[in-house]
Amino acid sequence: MDQKSILDLIREKFSDSIIETHSRLGQDTVVIEKTRLIDLAGFLKEDPELKFNILADLTAVDYWKKNPRFEVVYHLLSLDNRPRLRVKTPVGEDDCTAPSLCKLWPAANWYEREVFDMFGIRFEGHPDLKRILMYPGFKGHPLRKDYPKTRHQPIVKYRDLPVHGNPNTTTHRKNKDD
Repeated sequence: MDQKSILDLIREKFSDSIIETHSRLGQDTVVIEKTRLIDLAGFLKEDPELKFNILADLTAVDYWKKNPRFEVVYHLLSLDNRPRLRVKTPVGEDDCTAPSLCKLWPAANWYEREVFDMFGIRFEGHPDLKRILMYPGFKGHPLRKDYPKTRHQPIVKYRDLPVHGNPNTTTHRKNKDD
């Protein structure tokens, strides 16, 4: 299957909700309304001609001072056919949510948690949406462009780590005074 026909198939099936499609530098991109994201993702994964069975990456972009402010970006790969596809969905600041794709691609679990942690975008239907990189008491979302560089965070209290003799871990301590 050639790259152009992938975009043509998507345009035929989702013409009512496609915001934009383009192919630049060998990278096909589809921008779709978030209300149809799950339908498009299911089609891309289950269609026998497409078989996009790998969610290679999921991230977000903050277009501060633009409306909609955010875009959630999905990078898909078909192991059978070898094409790659970028799917984007705009997310406004006032309704900072997107549908979760964890049921289709289990790898979305941690990717969505990272986007939530760094940008504050909530994924509806996510099985365990909580911080993954920052500690629970961290205030704000550090990859938002309006996040203050000089913001002071609450101090995390020192935790006593267990004493154990495994030198292959970063918490290796032979006794309490190490």
